[in-house]
Amino acid sequence: MKFAFLIMGNYNPLTDHAEIGGGLAQIVGVSSVEEAARTAARLEEAGVDCFELCGAFGPDGAKAVIEATGGRVPVGYVTHLREQDVLYNRIFGDPIRED
Repeated sequence: MKFAFLIMGNYNPLTDHAEIGGGLAQIVGVSSVEEAARTAARLEEAGVDCFELCGAFGPDGAKAVIEATGGRVPVGYVTHLREQDVLYNRIFGDPIRED
């Protein structure tokens, strides 16, 4: 199985990426949901079987990546426990929560 983790920030997916395990696991930086969708579609075509997204994507960003990959591969996104909201808010600002 090939796995990719997409992280959103001030990144360029062409230069901000790394892999381990001979490419079985990858991390790729993207600057927006739109760029993530394009990147995920390219990676899925190249054989990536599963995506995990950083929490900045939220449910809407995850849905955009699912749509970009045609719903052919599983897509998840990172969340955290509510009891750590204060710590996360200190670093990232208010989280996108739907649960």
